[in-house]
This record gives sequence, structure tokens and C-alpha cells, in this order.
Amino acid sequence: MAARSAPNCHLRLEWVYGYRGHQCRNNLYYTAAKEIVYFVAGVGVVYSPREHRQKFYRGHSDDIISLALHPERILVATGQVGKEPYICIWDSYTVQTISILKDVHTHGIACLAFDLEGQRLVSVGLDSKNAVCVWDWKRGKMLSMAPGHTDRIFDVSWDLYQPNKLVSCGVKHIKFWSLCGNALTPKRGVFGKTGDLQTILCLACARDEVTYSGALNGDIYVWKGINLIRTIQGAHTAGIFSMNACEEGFATGGRDGCIRLWDLTFKPITVIDLRETEQGYKGLSVRSVCWRGDHILVGTQDSEIFEIVVHERSKPFLIMQGHCEGELWALAIHPTKPLAVTGSDDRSVRIWNLVDHALIARCNMEEPIRCAAVNVDGIHLALGMKDGSFTVLRVRDMTEVVHIKDRKEAIHELKYSPDGTYLAVGCNDSSVDIYGVAQRYKKFGECVGSLSFITHMDWSSNSRYLQTNDGYGKRLFYRMPGGKEVTNKEEIKGVHWASWTCVSGLEVNGIWPKYSDINDINSVDGNYIGQVLVTADDYGIVKLFRYPCLRKGAKFKKYIGHSAHVTNVRWSHDYQWVISIGGADHSVFQWKFIPERKLKDALHIAPQESLADSNSDESDSDLSDVPELDSEIEQETQLTYRRQVYKEDLPQLKEQYKEKQKSSTSKRREQAPGNSIRLHFIHGYRGYDCRSNLFYTQIGEIVYHVAAVGVIYNRQQNTQRFYLGHDDDILCLAMHPLKDYVATGQVGRDPSVHIWDTETIKPLSILKGCHQYGVCAVDFSADGKRLASVGIDDSHTIVLWDWKKGEKLSIARGSKDKIFVVKMNPYVPDKLITAGIKHMKFWRRAGGGLIGRKGYIGTLGKSDTMMCAVYGWTEEMAFSGTSTGDVCIWRDVFLVKTVKAHDGPVFSMHALEKGFVTGGKDGIVALWDDSFERCLKTYAIKRAALAPGSKGLLLEDNPSIRAISLGHGHILVGTKNGEILEVDKSGPITLLVQGHMEGEVWGLATHPYLPICATVSDDKTLRIWDLSPSHCMLAVRKLKKGGRCCCFSPDGKALAVGLSDGGFLMANADTLEDLVSFHHRKDIISDIRFSPGSGKYLAVASHDSFVDIYNVMSSKRVGICKGATSYITHIDWDIRGKLLQVNTGAKEQLFFEAPRGKRQNIPSVEVEKIVWASCTSVLGLCCEGIWPVIGEVTDVTASCLTSNKMILATGDDLGFVKLFRYPAKGKFGKFKKYVAHSTHVTNVRWTYDDSMLVTLGGADMSLMVWTNEMEGYREKRTCDSEESDTDSEEDGGYDSDVTRENEITYTIRALSTNIRPMFGIKPHLQQKEPSIDERQGVVRGSRPPVSRAPPQPEKLQTNNVGKKKRPIEDLVLELVIGYRGRDCRNNAHYLNDGDDIIYHTASIGILHNVATGTQSFYQEHNDDILCLTVNQHPKFINIVATGQVGDSTDMSATAPSIHIWDAMNKQTLSILRCSHSKGVCSVSFSATGKLLLSVGLDAEHTVTIWRWQEGTKIASRAGHNQRIFVAEFRPDSDSQFVSVGVKHVKFWTLAGRALLSKKGLLSTLEDARMQTMLAVAFGANNLTFTGTISGDVCVWKAHMLCRIVARAHNGPVFAMYTTLRDGLIVTGGKERPSKEGGAVKLWDQELRRCRAFRLETGQATDCVRSVCRGKGKILVGTRNAEIIEVGEKNAACNILVNGHVDGPIWGLATHPSRDFFLSAAEDGTVRLWDIADKKMLNKVNLGHAARTVCYSPEGDMVAIGMKNGEFIILLVTSLKIWGKKRDRRCTIHDIRFSPDSRFLAVGSSENAVDFYDLSLGPTLNRISYCKDIPSFVIQMDFSADSRHLQVSTGCYKRHVYEVPSGRHLMDQAAIDRITWATWTSILGDEVVGIWSRHAEKADVNCACVSHSGISLVTGDDFGMVKLFDFPCPEKFAKHKRFVGHSPHVTNIRFTSGDRHVVSAGGDDCSLFVWKCVHMLH
Repeated sequence: MAARSAPNCHLRLEWVYGYRGHQCRNNLYYTAAKEIVYFVAGVGVVYSPREHRQKFYRGHSDDIISLALHPERILVATGQVGKEPYICIWDSYTVQTISILKDVHTHGIACLAFDLEGQRLVSVGLDSKNAVCVWDWKRGKMLSMAPGHTDRIFDVSWDLYQPNKLVSCGVKHIKFWSLCGNALTPKRGVFGKTGDLQTILCLACARDEVTYSGALNGDIYVWKGINLIRTIQGAHTAGIFSMNACEEGFATGGRDGCIRLWDLTFKPITVIDLRETEQGYKGLSVRSVCWRGDHILVGTQDSEIFEIVVHERSKPFLIMQGHCEGELWALAIHPTKPLAVTGSDDRSVRIWNLVDHALIARCNMEEPIRCAAVNVDGIHLALGMKDGSFTVLRVRDMTEVVHIKDRKEAIHELKYSPDGTYLAVGCNDSSVDIYGVAQRYKKFGECVGSLSFITHMDWSSNSRYLQTNDGYGKRLFYRMPGGKEVTNKEEIKGVHWASWTCVSGLEVNGIWPKYSDINDINSVDGNYIGQVLVTADDYGIVKLFRYPCLRKGAKFKKYIGHSAHVTNVRWSHDYQWVISIGGADHSVFQWKFIPERKLKDALHIAPQESLADSNSDESDSDLSDVPELDSEIEQETQLTYRRQVYKEDLPQLKEQYKEKQKSSTSKRREQAPGNSIRLHFIHGYRGYDCRSNLFYTQIGEIVYHVAAVGVIYNRQQNTQRFYLGHDDDILCLAMHPLKDYVATGQVGRDPSVHIWDTETIKPLSILKGCHQYGVCAVDFSADGKRLASVGIDDSHTIVLWDWKKGEKLSIARGSKDKIFVVKMNPYVPDKLITAGIKHMKFWRRAGGGLIGRKGYIGTLGKSDTMMCAVYGWTEEMAFSGTSTGDVCIWRDVFLVKTVKAHDGPVFSMHALEKGFVTGGKDGIVALWDDSFERCLKTYAIKRAALAPGSKGLLLEDNPSIRAISLGHGHILVGTKNGEILEVDKSGPITLLVQGHMEGEVWGLATHPYLPICATVSDDKTLRIWDLSPSHCMLAVRKLKKGGRCCCFSPDGKALAVGLSDGGFLMANADTLEDLVSFHHRKDIISDIRFSPGSGKYLAVASHDSFVDIYNVMSSKRVGICKGATSYITHIDWDIRGKLLQVNTGAKEQLFFEAPRGKRQNIPSVEVEKIVWASCTSVLGLCCEGIWPVIGEVTDVTASCLTSNKMILATGDDLGFVKLFRYPAKGKFGKFKKYVAHSTHVTNVRWTYDDSMLVTLGGADMSLMVWTNEMEGYREKRTCDSEESDTDSEEDGGYDSDVTRENEITYTIRALSTNIRPMFGIKPHLQQKEPSIDERQGVVRGSRPPVSRAPPQPEKLQTNNVGKKKRPIEDLVLELVIGYRGRDCRNNAHYLNDGDDIIYHTASIGILHNVATGTQSFYQEHNDDILCLTVNQHPKFINIVATGQVGDSTDMSATAPSIHIWDAMNKQTLSILRCSHSKGVCSVSFSATGKLLLSVGLDAEHTVTIWRWQEGTKIASRAGHNQRIFVAEFRPDSDSQFVSVGVKHVKFWTLAGRALLSKKGLLSTLEDARMQTMLAVAFGANNLTFTGTISGDVCVWKAHMLCRIVARAHNGPVFAMYTTLRDGLIVTGGKERPSKEGGAVKLWDQELRRCRAFRLETGQATDCVRSVCRGKGKILVGTRNAEIIEVGEKNAACNILVNGHVDGPIWGLATHPSRDFFLSAAEDGTVRLWDIADKKMLNKVNLGHAARTVCYSPEGDMVAIGMKNGEFIILLVTSLKIWGKKRDRRCTIHDIRFSPDSRFLAVGSSENAVDFYDLSLGPTLNRISYCKDIPSFVIQMDFSADSRHLQVSTGCYKRHVYEVPSGRHLMDQAAIDRITWATWTSILGDEVVGIWSRHAEKADVNCACVSHSGISLVTGDDFGMVKLFDFPCPEKFAKHKRFVGHSPHVTNIRFTSGDRHVVSAGGDDCSLFVWKCVHMLH
């Protein structure tokens, strides 16, 4: 059956007809070599017009839709569509891939552009957010990403004249982007009045921030900055699709078929109208244009490419044509000439010359064409149409012969008979009609057997039969010409078919995969002569099969290029070519057929490079000729390493279970035990499923792995050291070329690779995030800088890392079968090989991807499974060992020869300077010369050769060798049986380490008085181990069956062993010879125990649920314990030997009396009193605490109690060994836990003197020996374990400020809602009543100029503004009063040696000069700043980082971000958009100043480290499940930092890209409890100080608590500061001022002595939130928004900044004539501020929250309205109360003096305004009030004559009342004539323009018209201050915006003379003073 292998011939793509003009733009360019680059379907094409030759780039797996040319014009970037689309950068000269960019976009890549230098590439995706992404393409690394727009983006370009700026355009928008740090920030182009808002299709950037863009209506829009400055109208008459900039200027092309050339300033040069040229046609539309020198390339919608020479522009050359849009189905081959005919839904039929690669004829038909056929004589061409008709043309001149329409549905297939007399026409209505050619196509017959549409037909050679296929896959036969169906199979058997194009039939069975019933193969064509068949399918693949291919699932070669459906495929008449056509891509591919005989010469074409394995790959079915897999390899490939529970999931699981079990953990639990254990020695080596995992280090120690431990073994001292950083099975190990670092890869959901130092055993880097399930192979590069790793996920992903940085460089899918080995090329760091099952691949790096080529075997062999591989002495040479014992020698990718090396698989090879060494399953080590010509020497691993110094015994001769390494004069060998041997060159073998072989190990017993133990395993051995320093296996005995348990007799002479078949035996403990054996049970014997004392009885427990009791002396069974409902797991005797305690799998605890076995019920109280001889039970009250929180997921499998009954050791299913205090009563006891075993710990035992603990790993087969370190005994190096699962239930302490900070939720401005409880319809949505004037047809404000009516009065009385009114054009921030101390910390710092301080409030960073009080501002944040830090490194002087609030984490503008900026010039240096949803609450720079640490407010409180200058995120990890308040780098480190928070302190280390953390350990101090930690400082020698909520300071050495400074403060310690120059530490806390204490203290370096400072603020308690120390000064920020400078010498306090303590600040009033203003706030104070002197002049404490404040017209009195309904009048000069009154019970919202100073109006939330007559004196009796106000009062304004009052209310209605009567004035005309003294109303027709469209939930809160009466400022809930013209009666009026406030601007006022605007903040309690910039005349 030949079909088992793929055919030996080959297809090479020779030509592609077509160009993709539909749905693409700007995709056609000249390269530097004057070639033309474009794309069609999934192929990039480079066409040389000079040579008329095409080259193809075939690295894509789907349609290419975008293309960009590198500025040097050699490299090309192309982007494709697809689910996981990628970008390829390739060389247009060699058509090789340079780089692949992937894993970011989805759906497709719409546009691409290189920057000026060509270093960076921008891409835009087709996803819903149209993501914009910037790449460092050479490294394949994404630099930044942001959502692009809500609608399609059509073009993107870098601004070539400004760095880091880009422009994108698309549906109804254009955006100008700036790239800073990792943040892409867009600004929308403002169309303004200059042009209509419309879709922009293309753009080009010019000098001086000018951008030219082409619009949908044919205009060119010219932008300067972000503003549209002019339009060039009618540049084209329809959409401009393409714009191309070159040295001479710009070329544009549009839908109108014109090309226009413009000079550099966009003045027109010339127009070329292609429709008017001879090749032109109506409807020609230009999609792409490229202008170079005197040539212009034009690509059209209809797949043509024109070349125009500028001086002969009337004669364009047509250099490429293809079918237009519409599906392409019809293909026919001329019978005698090299011509192909195609016909398409574009209604054209075209004839192509296959030799000249040109279109030679074209004819347009009336209907879409679906099939074609040429008669045998080549004269007639028949075309089947979509409407059911068919037409016959003459081939030579395309004239019509006949047109016949007999059917209504499409004609899908037609064929002439081989003798040329008949034409068969197959229709979609399931019939075939037969027509006679000579009879002018008269109908002769019809075939009607099919039930579905006809898909394929073939005539027999004698023209007497026709076979058809239909849509159901049915194959039918008919007699010709009548059309009668043939049902007799015999009749058909001998028929020879003239052609074979059917897809069903015996001869083509093999084209269908096995077990498939789908019909996705569209077309086939058989080549009888070449015995080969070509097929075309729905996946864009053309395949070659052998013909005939009878068995399903035949092998094939496959070729990609088409995008989706390949609709038809045919051989040319002489079988030289294959022609295939694409449906959707409507392209025609011409492939050259290279038959077998020519292949020999054409080796160069062998493996085509590809990303997907798309080159001629083997097919789906298994290669039947591959030999059977070796049993060992087979076993190994079946291991999945999947885990029920991954260790990574434990924290989440614990959280879930904790929720469920909140109630049950009420009892205060026992402390964890004082003892700890330390891993001392491991017996075991993982050889059974790993290879090449054993090496010598630099100093001759041996490194290998077992379970989850990396082991370094010193053979001179027979000691081991351990790397314990892994938490699950290690599967692979590689050695750094310098032999000092090791890389190990483990099992896990997101498995990691650790690189660690063999000397210090510290991790240097941890790599994760790219693999799944596990890492099975790793290898270092020759320079040691890179590492390759392979995963065990389904596609065996290969990743290349820069391991020191922890950065993923490249990633690729490896193979669907297992990969065993990866090796990096020692000569070229970008190359590597992988080897595995039926797999040998040669890879090279291309940017973020890897390109693989299959090893090319040729005729030398068959594709075999490779077990190991190494590189040879040049970069081309590679060697691999196969599973059949051969060594394959490769040059480049070709197999050169094979050498037989071993019997059975070659598992390991090692390259030497001169030669190689191999090891195989046959147990032989072979040394070879450097070309594998001669085997120089072999060593057999045999017992006879064992040297006397061996640490153990060889179990069998010739064990399978799994690892070989050379060094130090020896060969190191690792075997499958878990032995490590050292072979001396002269022959003797020393055994160094050994463990059990494959199979679970369960049985463990320690000797009653010697330091030895016994183990028994499923590997059918019983072994005795020496636990004393000689650490070796003393004896071994093979058993007939695997064993499950064992026990020494009390005198140590006998050893009982329980077997897995239900039998057990007793052996002599010294000789291991049988004494006696029994077999009474069928199932496993699970536990076996001698009774204590003389050992008279033996209890034997089985999985049959019985315990048998035997008399040892008489060897008889004397009792059976019955009653267990499940298998028995553990048994223990009591000290008297009379009682048995039994545990079962159903978690029952049962008691039986010995020796008869009668069951006893013992109350639990009594059980505690019984003294047990051994304690291995896991159930019962005393063990309740050993079950973990997630007890449902995992079992505790074993336990053992020390003989002093103090410490209980347990082992569980997750591989943890834990120590508890005994008895462990109460749920979830505290413990210490140790990770070393990988999964199940099956048994634990203390030695007879409790000095050691021995533990067994079930699946990891290792025996671990731990030393017990007593409580008092602590070595210097701590070896302590992780702490307990559940955090302490003790609360961490309480403080109101801490609670408030912890519970605060931050909303971003964009989502803020209204601060006032307004209701009703917003003003801009209200329907207006027409006024009387309007009813009379007079438009208000447009009275006729000559009117008898008096002129309309001024809207507003204009006060003292001088002669000319100058409008205000801008506001500039001049002064900010406020500091965010209430919920932030450590956010006030010194700069410039204490001359300046820096702090923040709202979204403003403030630099404040201490001497002058002048301020400058950083205003780039778009939301509230929450944290601030200053870079202390001298290289980064005055560099500040600030973190802000945000919401989403989609990298858009509202995402939380960190800004790094220069405090002096306010330049932004970097912006880091981060995934800390909600906001960034802490930032800290590292010691070198290059790294930045940030902490988020997200639920996980993520901790992230950034390289801020590049904007790259180095590492990120969840920090804690509760709030983290602060995280800070150690001042001397770039890798160590500490985080503190709610019941949390963690010590972190950055290793590569991984963050490792240790929780602070309290157990070292008695009675220490984990409190909430609030602040952190550092001391020398790895000391850390943390401030707690109780006022204590904890002192930590490394991560152990070593001292507590009790009551450092009386309240929480909120702030700590470490002075770098002298190490002194400042602390700040919350306390009441007292004589000796103070809220600020200065301490020595070790926090032993301190000096306290009092803050003279006059507050009852001082609460310090920030401390910083400069030269002789301490800077203190308080909760009360003060910043105070304290002198260290004289303790003098100087208040630098103060503000309101609590907000909102509702009341605001400006002095009538001076630059003063008043503010009144929720904190119960009214404060007077001086703008000129920038300071507070006075403050009045009212004792109640104040809501409003107002000056009298002369400025001599102040009225204050309170929240409780009271109001007060003060005299300004004396601050004495002139009068006060409380007529209302709820808030006073506004208070106003009338302009004549006579009346006082008081508006309140009781829906009332009260009038008081001030001339009656200070009694303040109400004289009247306004009635029927519909809602609470917001603002009030008096008229200039004091006779009216306008009131705006909470239901968006404005009313006018008469003063003092309070009568409601309804007459609109009268209202219109009033002149107002002031205008602060947000309601009224005059200000309807201030309401914005986007305010569904938010309001405008306040407004104020300038004294000049022509400007208006407003404040709103989004925190914006806006400047409008007044009046603004048009809706959505134009305005300027000023940001800075947090949400809710509560009030706003102009100062006198309109010099300043003052705005008051709600959330930020801050006052902003803005300077007004007046327009010049």
C-alpha cells in the first residue's frame, strides 16, 4: 500500500496572478532594489518588473491585510487576519522572516507603520477596541498598548518630525497620540468650525506639527497640532483612500480613479485621471499609491497594479491583473497549449498564459461565472453561469457560439466528453444535462439520480459513461448520452476514466482523514502519469497524494498560500504545472511540479521555512512505518504530570474554605511548635522519566534533582545541600556553561523555571507565565545569557528567555507530540534544536517568534523518535540519539548518516572537546571519536565493577542509563533505577546515591534502638538504610510482590513486611532472610505492627477492612478485628499491648481489644488518658488540628509523635511535611510546614531518639532525612518553614483613621455623580415656553435696531471694571490651598536641600518654595494623586513619582497610572499605565533609582516593579488579600523591599521577573501577634522597622521578629522615614500632645533612644501622616492638612501649608475691593485668605459645619450660614458677633446681603428664603419669606436695585421673587428687564449653554459671572472648571476646560476687578486660585 508515505514529488509556487485591492489600502511599495512589494491572499509578493519574476513570502497562516515598508526599504512588515493574528517582519530580498510579533492582537491587524529610524513599529488591531500597539520589533517586544477607538481605524502613522508622536484616523475621528513610558495617550483632533466631522481614510505627517489627511468626501484636511486649520476642498471627487509622502511631496489616490501629486506644502503639481487612459474604465478606484522619483505605482480596487512614468503620465503600464471582488470558482485548462481559463463572480472570463505569466484575453459576460470547460480540440470554451444558463465562446476571439438557459439554479460543473461530441452540464438542482456539440448544443439526455447539487463529473475514456458526485458525497454512474443510471457494479468495474476530478471513489479514499465524514475538499485532479493526485480544500491548503490512494488517512505533502477556500485545482495539459484558484481571495496560483527524478538535484527546496508546520508535513494519521516505541519511552510519554490541585491554587482555595468556615475557628489556637526540622539527606535521584539531569559543578560537587528539591552532593564529605525554591516535581535540570548556576523546571499550572546559584543556593531568577502543566526541558546558551525551555502543554511550547532579566524573548509552538530535549546552538545564540517523538526540528529566533524547520531525512531513514541531542564541532553539525539505538548525524537540517550505537534507545549523550559519550537502555556507556566513526571504549555498569567505597548496592546489572556527564576525570552516570554512579576512566565504578526505583513507596519503619530504617516499595524491594553520617543503603532484598508497610520487632531482630497481594512475611532484620510468611487476605496489607514490650503479637491491617492478630511465637492467627466499613489506614497499640486503635478510609476511629479483636466503644474523654505505644493515627481529638482548611481536597496520609509526646509530624497529599504541638486540639492548628516532597508524603517516622524525622514520598520515590532542631537550639542560619495556613483571627487592632483609610473607595472623575440630591429635568433637556415676544414673532435679543421700546437693560450690573471690557481668555493656576493628608502618607518631601517642599492635593503635584510661598504645579494627572515619592539617587535629582486613581486596567486614559516627572521643570519623563485597578496607593524608588515599586488598590493589592525609564513592567504579583498601605525598597537594594498593611508584613525579593515573598515570622518572640502594620523604615544589617496600629514598632532581622519597641507612640505609627546620610529614623504617630511625648520622634539607627517633638497646632490630638528629614529640619504632614517644619535644634514649629481639614468646602466669598476671600467648610471653620501674600490671615472656629458665607457690599460685615440652620453675622474689624439667629432646622445653602445693605436673604433646604431687615438692628427678626419654592435652594442673586431675588432650586427650576414681600414674579417680560447685581445661578436661559451632553448623573454645581459681565466660570461634579462667554443661551456652548480638582467643584467666584477666579473643592477640601488672563485689544 504505497499510500502509507507521502509522495516524493513536490510543488513550488511559481506565480500568483492578482493583487489584493479590496478592503485594504496603502499596500504597494517600491523596495530599495526597485522591486515591487505587495500581497495577495496569504502570500507576500516581491515582483521584479525588470526580470518579470516573483518571490514569495509565506510565513503567514491566513489572509494578509496590512503592509508597511521599513524606511530603508528592504524590510517589510505584514499583518494578517485570524483568531491569533501575528505580524511578520521579513526581508524583501531573501524573503526570510526576521521577526514575528504575536500574542497581542485578536481578529486581525488593520494597519502598520514604522517610525523614522525603523526601530519601532505601530500596529492597529481589528478587535472591538481597535487596539493600538507599539513594538520594539527586533526584540519582538511590545512597548505599549492602548484602546484605539470605538470604531474602525483606517490608517496610522508616526510623526516623522517629532519623536514619540503618532497619528491615527478612521471612522469619524482623527487622534494624535504621544508615547511616554508605557503609556499611549490620545488627543482627539478638533474639527471645530473649519470642516465637517467625518471619516478620515489616510494621513501623512509633515514638519511643524502639520498633518495632512484624506477624508471620505474627497477633501484634504490639514491639521496643526490637534486642530483643523484648513481644508483643501475637492482634491478628489470621492473618498481619498491613499496618501504617500516622499522626498518631492505627496501623492494621493481616490475612489474617483485620480492620482494627484502635491508639493511639500501641499500645493497641487498635477492630476492623472486613470479612468481617461486607454487601460482605464468606469468605476476604477485607487486603493494604494506610491511615488518614487519619476515612477508612480497605483493599486486599484479591482486587483490591478499600474506603473506610471511621470513624464508620460497618459500611458500607464498595467503590470499586474487579477480577478475583481467576488468568488472565483471556474477553472479550465486548454487541452494543447499552456493556457488556463478562469471565470468569476466578477462576470469576467480571463485566459492566462502559463509560460509568460500574463493575462492574454479577457471578456465580460452578463452573469457571474461558476464553471468552465474547453473542448478537446481547444476551439470551444463553455461557461456555466450562476443563473442556470451556459454560454459557449470561441477561444480565439471570444465570440459567442450559443447561449442556453434550461435551468434556474447555478451551473456548478460542466465537462466535454473525451471524443469532443458531448457537453455534460451539472446544475445545483441535482440534474446533469447532456448536449451535442456538433448539433449546435441540442439536448440529448438528462441524468436525474442525485438528491443534491452536482459537484464533480468525469467522463470515461470511451465517452460512454459519466460519473458524478453530489453535495451528499454520493457517487453515481450514468450511460451516455441518454443519461440512464447504471446500478450494476460489475459493469463499472472495468471502466477507465478519462480524468479524475471526483472527490469520492475508491481511488481517492485516502484524501479523507480517518474517522471524518466532512466534505471540505472542493476539488481534486489526478495525474495518471506521475501517479500523483492534487487536492484543494476549505482551509487554503493544496495537497499532493500518491495516486491511487485507497486507505483513508493517506500521507501527503501540503502547501499553503491561499487564504481560505481553494475552490478549484487542475493540472496543466502537460503536467508541468498545477493551477489552483482561491474563492474569497480570488487569486490564481501557479505551482511548478517537480517530479521525483528531479528532486535529487533540487535539495535546496527541501524544507520551506514556516511558522505553522505548513510545509509538506506528515498527515494526521500515525506514521505506520515508525517502529514500535520502546516500553520505557512509552511509559514516559503516558505521564501527564497533571495535578488535581496545583500549589498555586492553594491560597485561593484556602480563602474559599475560610469563608465557609469563618464560624468554626473561634478558639484561640495553640502556637506552632518551637522545634523545627531541617532537611539533612535525600536518598533518591529522578531517573525514571528524566534525562541528562546530572552534572558536576565548578568545584566538583554533583548537582541533580529528586522530588521538588535541587540537590548538591559533595562526594568527599558525603553531604548534601538543597535548593528548596520549587513547590512541585522538578522535571529537568541544566547547567550554566560556567558550571556555577543551575536551571530547574517544575510541574505546575503556571510552571516556573528557577535559575539558582550552586554555591549560595539562592534563586537568581524565576521564569514563569509562558508554559502550562510543566517544563520538561531546559538548556543554557553558550554565553550563559539565554535559556530555552519546553513545556508539556498540548503544543509543547518552546520559549527563549533572557533569564537574568526574566524576559521572554521568543515563543513558538513546538510539536503536538512530546519533546524530550532542547539544545541551544553553542556557536549561534539565535539557533536551537528540539528532539522528541517523531520529531527533530531546527529553530531560529525571529523577533518574538521562532521559526522551525523539520529535519530532512531524505532517503536515509525513517522519521524516528529522538531521545537526546547535542551540537557538534561546527554550528551546522548536530547529533541525535534515537529510540532504536542509532545516532543520527545532521548537517544543517539534513540527515547525513546514522550509526548504530546501542541496543535499545540512546537516552543520553554528551559532547566532549574531542568526541562524544553516549548511554543507553542497554546499560552501557560508550566513548566515541569526534565524528562517530569509531567507538573508543565502552563501560558496562555491572555489580562486579563496583568499587569498595560505594555508598550502596547496585540492584541489577546494566541498568538503563538516563544521564551522562563528564568532568574531574570521571564519567557521571544516572540510571533509571535512581542510582548515581561515578565511573573512573580506568573502569571501577563508585555508587554515590541511590533511591527506590519506579513505583510508589509506602512502607517505612525506624529501628527501635539503632539509627537505621527500613523501606518497602512497589518496586518489589525491601531496603535497609543507614541514617548515621554514612548515609547509604545497607541491604536490599527483592520481593515477589510490591510491599506497602513494614515494622521492626521491639527487640529489633525481626522485620515484618506487608505486601500488596494480601500476604505478609517476617524476615531476619540483619540478613533479610524469610522467617515465616502468610497469605490470608486478597487486598493490600496497609499497616503492620508488633505489640509493645516483648512483641508477642503482630497486628496486620488490610484493605479488606480487617485487622488480623497473630501470635508471633506460635505463628497462628488468634484474632480478627471486624466492624470497619472501609479499608484500614493506620493501627497503633496501647502501651500495655491490650488495645488497638484503628483508622479507616472512611475516617472512622475504632478500638479493638487484643488478642481476640473484640470491638470497644471508648468515650473520647477516656481515649485521651490512654497511653499509646506509638501514635501514627490521623484521627481523633488530639489530631483534630492537623487537618488543613482544605481538608476536602487533600488528605493527611501519615503522622508520627515524638517519644516525649510533644511534637506531632504529619505528611499529606500535597507534599507538605508539617509539625504541630501535641495534642493538636481545635480545628486548623498552627504549624510549621516544609516543602521538599512533590506530591503525596506517604509516611513519616521519628527515629528512636527523636533526633531525626524520616519521610517518604509516594510518587517521588524519595526517602528524606530531616534533623530535629530543638526549641532552644537555634543555628545562626534560620531554616524555618512557611507559616500556617490561616491568618491569625486576632484582629490587628483598631483605629478610626486606619479604618477610614482602609475602607475608602476611590471613584474616578469620569464616573462621579452629583453631590447634591437634585431631581427633575436638566435645563438643556427642558421644553421652553415661548415668551410673549417670541409669540409675536420677535426673537429675544434681536429687536429691530430702531424701536420705540426702551433699550433692553444690561443683564448684569457691571462694577468698576474700567473703561473697556476685556474678555477673559484663559485661567492659569497660581495658588493651591490644600494638602492630602487625610488618607495618604509619606507624601510631603524636601527638595533642593530644604528650600522647596513637594506634596500633592487633588490631581495636582505642588512644588512650594519655603521662603516665598510661591508655588508651581505639575498638572498632567487626569485624576486624584494618591501617593508621591522622591528619587533619592544623585543621578536622578528632583525626580518625583506620583500614582493616581483609575478604574479599568485596559491601558486606556482612565486606567490608573504613575507619572514620573522632574519637579523643577515639570517635564513628564515617563507614564506607567498599570493594572492596579482602582488606583495606585504606594510608590517607591530603588537604591539605584532605576526601578520603581508600586502597589495597587485592586482586590489582590498587586505589587509591581517597573523599569520606569523604558516603561517596562519587570514583575508583578498579588500582594495580600487585605489592604497594603506602604511598600518600600530597602535603601541599599534594587531587589529587596518590604510591604506592610492590614495584619501583614512581607519581605520581598525580586529574582529576574519573579517576586518571592516571605511573611514576617512572629514565632520567635513569645506572645507576639500580627498587628496591622502602617509604616516601614530600615536599618543596617538587614534590619527592618515597622510601625503598628497599637503604637509599637516591630524590629525585624531578615524576616524574623527580633524585638518590639513598645509604645513608641501612644497611637498608630502612621509614618516613618529613614535618613540616608546618617541612618537616623523619624517616626510620626497619632497622639495627644503631652509634656514628654510628641507626635514626631527622632530615633537613633537602632530605635533605642529618641527625642520627641511637639507640634504646636492647638489640636486635641495630632495625627501625623508624613515625615521627612532634611538638614536640621523635619517636615511633617498631618491628617489636618497642615505641613509643618520642625527645627531639630530648637523644636520650633513653622506651619508652611494649611487648609481645611474636612470638606466639602461649600462657602466661598470674595472681598468687594481687596484680594481677600473667605471659605467656609464642613470642618466648622471659616478662614480668611490673602491671595497676594499666599497665606491664611485668620480663622474662626464655629463649632458647627459651615455651609455658606457672604461679604456685605462694603466689606465690613460677614454673614455665615450653618449646616444646623443657624446663621451668624460678624463684624470684620473685630471678629465680634453682631447678631445670630436660628429660624430653620436644616442647612442654610446660601446667604446674601442686598446691594443697598438693607436686607439679608437666607436660603435653606427647607425650600424657603427668609428676609431679614438689617436696619432694625441685631435682633434679626424675620420680616417675610418666599413661598412655594419647589425644592431646596441652591443659589440666590439680588437685582442691582435690591428689589428682586432670583433663586435656583434643586429641581432645576429658577424662580424670581420680589423683595421684601416674597411674591413670586411670573411675568417673563418683566424678568427679562431686570438687571442683576450678581449672577451665580446655574439655571436660566442665559446660561443654558453651560450644561454638557454627558451629564446624565452629574451636575453643574456652581457658576459666577465676572464683574465685567461678559465671562462666566462654572464648576461641576467632574471636578472641571469651565470658562464660557456670558450670556450663553445656545445649548452646549463652546468653552475652555481647566482640570485639577477632584470630583465636585462646589463653589466658584471672581475676585474684585476680575483679577482671579477662586474655586472650591468638594472631595479634595482644596481651594484653587486661578489668575485671569485678559485678552489684549
